[in-house]
Amino acid sequence: MANGNPGSSLQLRSLIKASGELELSLATVEIADPGPDEVLVRVEASPINPSDLGLLLGAADMSTAKASGGVVTASVPPQLMRMMAGRLDQSMPVGNEGAGVVIAAGSDPAAQALIGKTVAMLGGAMYAQHRTLKAADVLLLPPGATSADGASCFVNPLTALGMVATMRLEGHTALVHTAAASNLGQMLNKICLKDGVQLVNIVRSREQTHILTDIGATHVVDSTSATFMDDLTNALVETGATLAFDAIGGGKLASQILACMEVAANKRATVYSRYGSTVHKQVYIYGGLNTGPTELARSYGMIWGLGGWLLTPFLMKIGAAEGQKLRERVAAELKTTFASHYTAEISLAEALQLDTIAAYNKRATGEKYLINPNKGLG
Repeated sequence: MANGNPGSSLQLRSLIKASGELELSLATVEIADPGPDEVLVRVEASPINPSDLGLLLGAADMSTAKASGGVVTASVPPQLMRMMAGRLDQSMPVGNEGAGVVIAAGSDPAAQALIGKTVAMLGGAMYAQHRTLKAADVLLLPPGATSADGASCFVNPLTALGMVATMRLEGHTALVHTAAASNLGQMLNKICLKDGVQLVNIVRSREQTHILTDIGATHVVDSTSATFMDDLTNALVETGATLAFDAIGGGKLASQILACMEVAANKRATVYSRYGSTVHKQVYIYGGLNTGPTELARSYGMIWGLGGWLLTPFLMKIGAAEGQKLRERVAAELKTTFASHYTAEISLAEALQLDTIAAYNKRATGEKYLINPNKGLG
């Protein structure tokens, strides 16, 4: 039995026209009654992650943004339009994850049991007042947890856990992480401290160093320091880290990490090889804070790898059972290891204000915005 269905819902949409213009707007969409195994959730919190910004703003130059009548437009540089070819003239919903309260459900007992409960969700289209999903696909939050507590249950926590799991699956024993003072980076530190995993954190300022040392991080190096390469090498010698996850993407950092890993490996070597160390060194790029080219200066032998890493393919690789174990850990440590902190909570309308867009599009470390699609509506 379905109940509580309001009939319609506001949803944030992103459209890139073939003419080369981004258009952001709010659309009213009809809500069907939930199917037998589905639940209808009143969305109360959904974070703005970098991956969300990739879909929300596309390749638009936001310095050209204009607002009129609740619609935001911006130009996409002609040279970047080819990157947008797969989504042209399609009005797309945005928002990877979120949380809220179940207000209606289908007839299945498992769905009915969730009415009135606060749940976390992953599945897109979360920048909307309501979202319908399979009951089996939502995560029931522990007693006392709010929607804001559970809004970031999936992307950052599962990514951080996935990094540690990848380390173990591939036979490494320690990790390197860049842009490490982020919400995700702080979670990764808490996981590694709890699990006894050595972690080298690369940050971009002295202030960010303190963010991590204050929560117990041991190895923190500043990429803006004149002694960065020596500091990183020393940390790699101490930890033995041969696997890195890089959120920066562009520029020289990935190459610098591999170079320092090679120096660290050679310091531990007992036999010289003109081909470099026999220790495999791996960097996975999982973000694009620097959208420029990735620059490689190959000074690290022949046993190394550089590739991409995404959460969804990783979860598919480990299978449903292992993925469920990770989700259960997130729920159990929601207010400790996986607690998220937000700069501001904004409404759907506020998410389309030019000054607010400029603020959350800075992607500043330690700043994270939360959309409450039902803010101010009771």
